Amino acid sequence: MAKHLAKDAGKAAIQNLGWWKAHRFLILRRLSQLTIIALFMAGPTWGVFKGNLSSSTLFDVIPFTDPLLLLQTIAAGHLPEFTAILGALIVVAVYAIVAPRAFCAWVCPLNMVTDLAAWLRRKLNVKASYSWPKSMRYWLIPVLLIGSAISGSALWVWIDPVSALHRGLVFGMGAGWVLIVLVFLLDWLLVEHGWCGHLCPLGATYGIIGKQSIMRVTATDRNSCTKCMDCFNVCPEPQVLREPLKDGDTRIMAQDCISCGRCIDVCSEKVFEFKTRYTKQ
Repeated sequence: MAKHLAKDAGKAAIQNLGWWKAHRFLILRRLSQLTIIALFMAGPTWGVFKGNLSSSTLFDVIPFTDPLLLLQTIAAGHLPEFTAILGALIVVAVYAIVAPRAFCAWVCPLNMVTDLAAWLRRKLNVKASYSWPKSMRYWLIPVLLIGSAISGSALWVWIDPVSALHRGLVFGMGAGWVLIVLVFLLDWLLVEHGWCGHLCPLGATYGIIGKQSIMRVTATDRNSCTKCMDCFNVCPEPQVLREPLKDGDTRIMAQDCISCGRCIDVCSEKVFEFKTRYTKQ
């Protein structure tokens, strides 16, 4: 079968599987992201989530702490409170078990911005102007820790667009809009999947945490693949699809996968499914 144009990715799935099955994981992710934002917004009234994505509590009992923020705090020479350490351990435990980078696809509000930029790029056939190494995001982690140690403060707090967007949606957006617009323009016009795929150290942190996690997108019926390229066109980390569609492991074991399920949605041949890492190959 001839390759599909990027702007037409998913059309065959809609025709063959129906609109819901061609969008189910996208819709479920949006519901998850918007529900989490709503719970934070209603925090003072309902008392569900209080705080923000960097540091929060569930029902005033269970703490959650951004692991990258905790590492920067320690590097800066500050001793975190016990609840902050416990919150980071809880977050690490959850994402180490669930799925690689599940935070990026199912929680992070900035994902909606980068997905919109990617959709516009496909529809308008915008070609990326630059190509950056994907390893850059992993190198940013030690850079931030060293910078925090030198400055005596957690550097990423001041320039993190993820936290800026979440705080803006919950408490009111100020100058943080500038960061969000810059990320949008980066992904739309300059570097394909520039933020999530190349720069975000938080996503890289969750990739490392979820390296051995349980749920995996798996090419359970890769012999049905027609090489239409729809999955590659919508995947924010398309390099992770190469091995499962060839003769190697059918599971996507790469830590860069964000477990978004879009490859499952747009595949009209139903090549992909969510399975556990223990699925027999």
